[in-house]
Amino acid sequence: MGVVADTYVREDKNMNSLVFEIDGPDSGLLIGRRGETLRSLQFIIRLIASRQLDRKIFVSLDIEEYTERRYQFLRNLAHRTAREVTTSSRPMELDPMPSNERRIIHMSLSRSSRVTTESEGEGSKRHVIISPGR
Repeated sequence: MGVVADTYVREDKNMNSLVFEIDGPDSGLLIGRRGETLRSLQFIIRLIASRQLDRKIFVSLDIEEYTERRYQFLRNLAHRTAREVTTSSRPMELDPMPSNERRIIHMSLSRSSRVTTESEGEGSKRHVIISPGR
């Protein structure tokens, strides 16, 4: 692909993951359409890191802060939807999303007693349901 970029690795203790931050003039090519290339690269890096460390590890690629902006959007979505669920006392389904994005939703609301979350569906139709707390 021939992309020149600076790469930094840091540990995100809140998300219990390694974050690879990538910046450079052509690094946007690594994001791909709707983040598909980025997710594929993230999957490959997670497999390599898990194999090298001999344990399952969560890996996040953040190319030109795309991932951080997306995760912030998802955290806001989770909290906004939780408020709606609490007000209406009715569960709400979010749109289908990849596992790493569903994880952000679950973790964002994990400490809330007002709502519960669960994933439902198969494959590309898997989505999060946010329900009133029990």
